[in-house]
Amino acid sequence: MISEEQINSRALKIIPLGGLGEIGLNMMVLEYENTIVLIDAGLMFPEDDMLGIDIVIPDFAYLKQRRANVRALVVTHGHEDHIGAIPFLLREFPIPIYGTPLTLALIHEKLKEHGLSTRTKLKTVLPGETIDLEPFHIEFIQVCHSIPDGAGLAIHTPEGIVIHSGDFKIDNTPIDGKRFDLARFGSYGEKGVKVLLSDSTNVERPGHTLSEKDVGETLKDIFQSSTGRIMVAVFASNLHRIQQVIHLARSFGRKVLLNGRSMVSNVRIGRELGSLDFPPEEEINFGELNRLPDSQVLLLTTGSQGEPMSALSRMAFEGHKKLKIKKGDTVILSSKFIPGNERTIHNVINRLYRHGAEVIHEQVRDIHVSGHAYQEELKTLMSVVRPTFFIPIHGEYRHLVKHKQLAMTMGIPGENCFLLEDGDVFAIFEGEARVMGRVETGRVLVDGKGVGDVEGLVLRDRRHLSEDGLVIATLVINKQTKSILSGPDILSKGFIHEDSKPEVLDHAKSIIMEVFNRIVQEDFELDCSLLESEIKRELKRFFNRILYRRPVIYVLLTDI
Repeated sequence: MISEEQINSRALKIIPLGGLGEIGLNMMVLEYENTIVLIDAGLMFPEDDMLGIDIVIPDFAYLKQRRANVRALVVTHGHEDHIGAIPFLLREFPIPIYGTPLTLALIHEKLKEHGLSTRTKLKTVLPGETIDLEPFHIEFIQVCHSIPDGAGLAIHTPEGIVIHSGDFKIDNTPIDGKRFDLARFGSYGEKGVKVLLSDSTNVERPGHTLSEKDVGETLKDIFQSSTGRIMVAVFASNLHRIQQVIHLARSFGRKVLLNGRSMVSNVRIGRELGSLDFPPEEEINFGELNRLPDSQVLLLTTGSQGEPMSALSRMAFEGHKKLKIKKGDTVILSSKFIPGNERTIHNVINRLYRHGAEVIHEQVRDIHVSGHAYQEELKTLMSVVRPTFFIPIHGEYRHLVKHKQLAMTMGIPGENCFLLEDGDVFAIFEGEARVMGRVETGRVLVDGKGVGDVEGLVLRDRRHLSEDGLVIATLVINKQTKSILSGPDILSKGFIHEDSKPEVLDHAKSIIMEVFNRIVQEDFELDCSLLESEIKRELKRFFNRILYRRPVIYVLLTDI
């Protein structure tokens, strides 16, 4: 009889380190015996309570314990939630990276920024080609998404074929003519697929996604009715949308000005790879801008999410050195409002209107389509792949649950649908599948140059400071004579202003004096630590009683 230990060492393991239970942070481990291959290494942007945090990346603890086994990173496409953690991964694991041309070009730019361009080898794989990472043989399959060069993966393993959908939609009229390769997925369905890992982002939406070309028709209507400058804010990675805007500019006799560092960088990459049809004579610089009539100007800019330092936000709040919004401008926010960004975006829209611009966004016109499959497309993929086992990936927990339910309506037995979360170990051994416990995983917070040094207690302190403010009480004493040489003084930051309620701070000083006199009488040697803790306790009680507030209180005692 085979032992549990033998099964554990010889099973095919699929372990999500991120992306199952949240949007972003996508990272998957494929493990068989002594070989680990990674799929994607993405980041997540901080949630509202992660004060001061720049980005969030997966925890690599499980990989560090198996450092010698980590062979390669395979990347499905070039969005930040799939490539954003790569620089941090490479610092630990200088492994080769496999991806399509645009994906690798974006990764190369990122590595240059981090001084890591010589840390790894970038190996180009085209759709239809297979890479050998023994015992895994991985074919890249063409898919459609909101960025060119997206790929699904057909992974040949000792336990059968695993299909990883990547982020996808089924678009029959893609801008670049590269259609979702449903036939290739179907050919694997004919051979027999053991596991399907499928994107869950839009599982709650019935029907089909619109084609990217449908956005082009709406944009064309806007161009026809606009007589002033047109500004289109779009994700710099959405080269299909950028291409449509450039084509429309050409059709309506407008020259294109690129605005924003990532926009300039990504358009350059798109030109170099042939992904963008954008001749140099159609582009203008800031010096040429004012020499053209407004009706011949188009700005392609970043800032569709209202990011404070983005080009569009700086224009809206009059912080841009070279561009100002004026009456007659038409501003198009050609992207979805990401949940959590609504207030920031609305603030930018209001400022744009104050300057006399007309603003068009997804809530008033169809100027954006999703890059993620709706229910009917998800069902189509299931129907052609016909997997034995199904695992929903890429989504919050409710998305994973809904996708499992959808799979069951397609005839996949409930016991063959596995609802995993980050850290769960899905294992297949001799055709049987189960979840074999969990591995260490989690979220690593990146704050400036600090990686993982900001944890729960620090965030709690930051939240406390942001909500209740800070009070610092200072006192200079002579421990030998048991006398006060200076103070007590109180500094309030974010709690109350000294001029607004001076009586409260004066009373707080009196409390410090009372505590000091009591401790002097009770303690022969004047214990400074006891004095500090008593002052803190009495001030906390006082502020809560008088103002119903609980500021962070620091007591600084200096003994001279």
